[in-house]
Amino acid sequence: MKRISFKASVIGAALVATVGVLSAQDKPVIATVVKISGIPWFNRMDVGVKEFAASNPTLVASQSGPATADAAQQLKIIDDLVARKVSALAVVPMDPAVIEGVLKRAMDRGIVVVTHEADNQKNTNANIEAFDNAAYGTALNEKLANCMGKQGKWTSFVGSLGSRTHLQWVDAGAANAKSYPGMTLVDAKNESFDDANKTYEKAKEILRKHPDIRGFQSSAGNDVLGIGRAIEEAGLQGKVCLVGTGLPNPSAKLLDSGAITAIGFWDPKDAGIAMNTVAKMLLEKKALTDGINLGVKGYEKVSVTKGPGTGLLLVGNAMVIADKVTYKNYLF
Repeated sequence: MKRISFKASVIGAALVATVGVLSAQDKPVIATVVKISGIPWFNRMDVGVKEFAASNPTLVASQSGPATADAAQQLKIIDDLVARKVSALAVVPMDPAVIEGVLKRAMDRGIVVVTHEADNQKNTNANIEAFDNAAYGTALNEKLANCMGKQGKWTSFVGSLGSRTHLQWVDAGAANAKSYPGMTLVDAKNESFDDANKTYEKAKEILRKHPDIRGFQSSAGNDVLGIGRAIEEAGLQGKVCLVGTGLPNPSAKLLDSGAITAIGFWDPKDAGIAMNTVAKMLLEKKALTDGINLGVKGYEKVSVTKGPGTGLLLVGNAMVIADKVTYKNYLF
């Protein structure tokens, strides 16, 4: 008899309970699936999904995701939701390529698909980005370059090598840094899997390997927490610069200490509402036209163009860059 681990059985039971509740509804169901459950970034997105649900009582809206940054686990969750015949999926892919097949199957069955942070996703009705990703990566790196005095070694972190937006951000950062001959990129694209402890250990390793390193540019929401902790423990605040994606509340202490130089972000709550709003519009057969106002901050005038597949690419203007002085303006 095959043994099933306690962890696997608990995850399976939780998933069955979630999709069971969703499939038991008579109302249309929009199921949001995130990269990882239980971390600050996606906890904040869940606030938006719940707010959307409360404002739209004719629909059922809920959020789920894997316990770890694992594209295969996310695929399983989406697969089960497709089998339960939800009305729409709103997905933040861990790795867009991994879920192309299941999203195609969903669309073939008449399920509306909306994605976020995946402008290369082919099997989607609409992918929505908070902003132009190259512009965001450039803005992060420009902040880093100014902190570094445009001199010295720097490195970059991504949640995974399959995370589309993370690669866009660090690639744009690397392109920007070429404008400053004194900046040298070393050990690029370290994978963190959005785990602050793993990021902390990797950052300590890099600090040992490159004792003269001057900067870090990071991508996943927990990266600044792990790298900032390593910088602070080494007493390198003000000597090593750190600019990356992160939320104001979790980053506050490290911003105050100087271990984090600046954070970039968009409000995941608003992104959750925007995704579900688009899914609702598509369920209602409403057109998504260029310049559309989704009724969410940062998404009041959304660019709408053709995506890489048969769907549409929507781009908002929700970018925020905040430092020690300004981050308190954005506390949630």
